[in-house]
Amino acid sequence: MKREVKVLSPCGILGYGFPDASFAAGLADSPDAIVVDAGSTDAGPHKLGAKTAIVSRRAAKKDLVRIILGGWSLKIPVIIGSAGGSGGKTHIEWTMGIIAEILKENPDVQPKTAIIFSDIPNEVILAKLGEGKVRCLDAKVLPLDAKILSETTGVVAQMGVEPILRVMEAGADLIVCGRAYDPSPFAAIGIHAGFDPALSYHLGKVLECGALCCNPGTTKDCMMGVLYEDCFEVYPCDPKRKCTTLSVAAHTFYEKDHPYILHGPGIAMDLSGCSFTQLTGNRVRVGGSKLAATDPYTIKLEGARKVAYRTFVVAGVRDPILISQIEEVEALVTESVCEQYRDIDKSDYTINFLNYGKNAVMGSLEPTPVPGHELCVVFEVLAKSQELSAAICSSVRSTFMHYGYEGRKSTAGNLAFPFAPSDVEFGAVYEFSVYHLMEIDDPVSLFGWQWWRP
Repeated sequence: MKREVKVLSPCGILGYGFPDASFAAGLADSPDAIVVDAGSTDAGPHKLGAKTAIVSRRAAKKDLVRIILGGWSLKIPVIIGSAGGSGGKTHIEWTMGIIAEILKENPDVQPKTAIIFSDIPNEVILAKLGEGKVRCLDAKVLPLDAKILSETTGVVAQMGVEPILRVMEAGADLIVCGRAYDPSPFAAIGIHAGFDPALSYHLGKVLECGALCCNPGTTKDCMMGVLYEDCFEVYPCDPKRKCTTLSVAAHTFYEKDHPYILHGPGIAMDLSGCSFTQLTGNRVRVGGSKLAATDPYTIKLEGARKVAYRTFVVAGVRDPILISQIEEVEALVTESVCEQYRDIDKSDYTINFLNYGKNAVMGSLEPTPVPGHELCVVFEVLAKSQELSAAICSSVRSTFMHYGYEGRKSTAGNLAFPFAPSDVEFGAVYEFSVYHLMEIDDPVSLFGWQWWRP
């Protein structure tokens, strides 16, 4: 009999949701593990810096109940990657609070639970900086030093499979990981069972976003992956979806900057020789994945710091005369407001405009910069305090609303507001202050773990 291991991926991010029928079908297919990614930096640094979750508590609990009970019913391990969204200690504690509640409500369900932390102390990073073993991944991030680290709310690192394998070998039923390289928790299942690391990691890359590798694709549905000695196969748990060679190949290169080289903690995958074969029904077979260890072993560090406070307004513009000169009017409005607040240093605040319908998404890269008959204008003010941000934004709104631009035929308002009040005080704004690779000697030692009891 051909040796295999099955991994069930319920959804793209814990809390995004998945159909009960799909999950039931996945459980009935006898998986060997359930693995779900819970995090991302796709939406920027705010959740990491503010130490808040990426999804609501209600949404996370709805998914966790089904996943934990499903794993317990089959006596198979459950692994959660990047707990709480950003994978820091605060995010793990938030997740464990929900799990404690679930286990209290289901007293017969008592999985042997372990936590793996991914928080990296500042002194470790500073020591590596001194050794020249930290390099930046983004030119927009400021040079890293002790001051920047002191302003950062906490630094996490993306773990590879090694810390997860260590806990699996200890016999955990439920593993809650801090920040993890997205494919790592999935890859750990195959590698722990003795399968090829290249195929295991590649399968993890395909499964990490749930059924997004299908037609129609979505992160809100279940996927099954089956590892064999020389290949793997993937298929959706929902009969309305289908994996095709194109959909699976396309997702293989999702969010990557190279056409076939994929870097992760201590690894570089070479997928240039991969084959994608359509099987009967909705199933695709993948083979030919290659993987090499990197020397040195590097992990990605992520950290954010608070830099400002935001107030913003959403408004509509319908006048074709105003639309034809929108940037010029916005520049004049900005000039007028700056003059009004000439007693305040201009470095203390920033006024920005986004004209949806005219270059707001791609900016100067937009290939068809032709405005529509109406625009959604979003303007924001970033300032050193929420009070200053709100005050200046109020002035921008009132100045823009009645600004007498050239050719205007009416003295009525220039802006249509969909909400009242129109000004939204958003709160703190964060930027990535740490977005670096750090060389390490041991892929396990920085990722401490412990057993957990509710």
